[in-house]
Amino acid sequence: MVFKETRTVEVSIPLPKSLDTRIYIRVATLDKAVMVSLTTASQEEMGATTPMGSMVYALPDRFNPQHPLATTIFTTEATLEFTTRTAKILARRANRPVYVTNSISFVNAGMGGTVEEEMEALKNVIDVVSDRLKNEGLLAGA
Repeated sequence: MVFKETRTVEVSIPLPKSLDTRIYIRVATLDKAVMVSLTTASQEEMGATTPMGSMVYALPDRFNPQHPLATTIFTTEATLEFTTRTAKILARRANRPVYVTNSISFVNAGMGGTVEEEMEALKNVIDVVSDRLKNEGLLAGA
């Protein structure tokens, strides 16, 4: 059995409406799955440890492709919804299992983490990860 080499890409994008906080994204593509790690850090926090956050496993549903299945592996309530949404969207787009860990904090967002800021961050994260998966030829229909 031949295994593909694991490829890892790390990028950062600005936290919506924030002056100095960035979202750090790590995408590891494995043979049969994708692992995505998300966290935030400001200039003052660089090098400091952050809590683990939530981890969610999502996989495409063969019988209902528009609604992937998701299982929470471990949870931090503040990050669970964002993590689950991210995992489900990526599993549907990539048509493969996805693990997402997330410790993003919206405390430093411009308005303190409103729904609009979270949705903008979700869109930005999905766009960046989808672009990386498309470059790897892993997006469904790509």
